Amino acid sequence: MPTQPLEALFRPEILSMSAYHIADASNFIKLDAMENPYSWPDDAQQRWLELLKTCPINRYPDPEAKTLAEALRRANGIPEQSALLLGNGSDEIIQILMMALTPDATVLAPEPGFVMYKQVAQSLGLRYQGVPLIAETFELDMPAMRTAIKTAQPALIFLAYPNNPTGNLFDAEALKEILALAPGLVVIDEAYAPFADASFIDQLGHYPNLLVMRTVSKLGLAGLRLGFLAGPPELLAQLNKVRLPYNINSLTQLTVEFALNDGDFLLQQTQTLCQQRALVMQALQATTGIKAYPSSANFILFRTLDKAADAVFAALKAQGVLIKNTSPQGGLLNNCLRVTIGKPEENQAFLAALAQALNG
Repeated sequence: MPTQPLEALFRPEILSMSAYHIADASNFIKLDAMENPYSWPDDAQQRWLELLKTCPINRYPDPEAKTLAEALRRANGIPEQSALLLGNGSDEIIQILMMALTPDATVLAPEPGFVMYKQVAQSLGLRYQGVPLIAETFELDMPAMRTAIKTAQPALIFLAYPNNPTGNLFDAEALKEILALAPGLVVIDEAYAPFADASFIDQLGHYPNLLVMRTVSKLGLAGLRLGFLAGPPELLAQLNKVRLPYNINSLTQLTVEFALNDGDFLLQQTQTLCQQRALVMQALQATTGIKAYPSSANFILFRTLDKAADAVFAALKAQGVLIKNTSPQGGLLNNCLRVTIGKPEENQAFLAALAQALNG
């Protein structure tokens, strides 16, 4: 029998961490996870289902997902000189990047930012350094970034573009300065590219340390779990050694390729969500008791001014509307909530519930 608790076998940094929590959204209007709320048109579903009949699920998938990679390259305008690495969502790519680093490496990212940068770094025992954004504007604090890069000498910098959870696009010239200053890799995380008229994909090849990461999740394929990283072939060849074999299953490969080649409806849905984002933003800006922040993503962050965000979140949930409460993260997100843009009727339900939560 063990002479000590079996939990003692785990590294201290694991024992001290909290698991990433996913809220139960059953029976709620679900506006908490930045998903595309629309399903596929019937005719597209039928063509897809016919295609799935040809999928040899008794065989292992193509380990390099070659035809899917070519479809991703065409759809995203990836330069020919850049290589691609595919992952089980962006999360796996973040993990692959950090697993390839030396044990004493430092990972740096602006804060608040995507929580998995810090979560994965800590789980692997790497040094993590967050650099606070400028309060209220959520812009990069470039003097602080310059100092952090100089002193920490990070092996890896993450820059979400647009940023999550704040929704804003960082200044492109500031990102270029970081690319020039960084002693290591710089990942521009473009998870919300379908909703933003900005990208660093055209800069691939201009910076030897630039990697651009994207996902198909926000486009409307979240259930398929596919992300990709584009960058110099010599760098991705090293990262590919860490990637587990067959990490992209056959159904995902076939379905994403179909959606990219036969998915004009996804682009139409994205345009609709951008239009709805403008309408929700207009309504939030006209709402007393909150401050809504500009967004280039498919969500909007807002701060409660007169009531605690926790209370507003609870009141919304009591009315059957689930959004994301970012206030527990503290710091610049104190009293902040984040709402995903949904269908028109979902957005109207949220706005009505928010009015009741603020005035009730």
